[in-house]
Amino acid sequence: MTSRKRHAKIVESLRSTGVASVRELAENLQVSESTIRRDLTLLDRNGELLRTYGGAALSPHGAAEAAGAEVEPETPFDQVISRDEALKEAIAEEAVKLVEDDSVIVLDIGTTPLAIARRLRGRPVTVITSSLPVLDVLRDDEAVRLVMLGGVLRRNYQSLVGSLTEQALRQVSADLLFLSCTGVRPNGHVVDNMAVEAPLKQAMIETAGKVVLVAVETKFPGTGSLRVCSLSDLDVLITTSGADPNTLQLCREADGKVILA
Repeated sequence: MTSRKRHAKIVESLRSTGVASVRELAENLQVSESTIRRDLTLLDRNGELLRTYGGAALSPHGAAEAAGAEVEPETPFDQVISRDEALKEAIAEEAVKLVEDDSVIVLDIGTTPLAIARRLRGRPVTVITSSLPVLDVLRDDEAVRLVMLGGVLRRNYQSLVGSLTEQALRQVSADLLFLSCTGVRPNGHVVDNMAVEAPLKQAMIETAGKVVLVAVETKFPGTGSLRVCSLSDLDVLITTSGADPNTLQLCREADGKVILA
């Protein structure tokens, strides 16, 4: 099989699954894992997919080209930040009450974690993040020890993604994670709409002693088809008063604490 045909089959496989591991691709295409790694590196460089830890995820533009369809552009971070601003600020106010001095905190990407970062200025804490806006907020604060995760720059959302980000997260041990999402489904699934972000969020969950989901009421049910975790994986859910009461009850029944901002 030529490399061109192999690359096409890799993209076709990712169109169906969203993500795939090196081992799975090697077995399906009957080539070595080292060959697949070289293929994924090249396809990542060409923008057809994004490398993840141990595999790859199809980028939105790569999916569009493979399917012969147009993908609606992701809303830029600078536009998202103004949505539900008062609700996000209220959640951030409650979130920082959970932060103890000298603790290690992972801040997910997103506009609500950014609001939390602003309230951490001057606090003697360690903040670990892949969010460039969080970097901008905390970079000159001598009280905060700031740890940036490496990775490939996702310019539209000002974050770092990919296998380097995941590898860095696997070396982290944190007290607290403030997790964001694009939706919380009525069945209790916390979801996201970006294939490159879902595995990073899952890796963040593994690092933290306590997981806190921060989600405004419009995230119930929100959007997204990629499952990040379930409400049973959360220790705390911070949201606003308009969130779906049945979903909040599911969280309580799963032994999660619900805080309404």
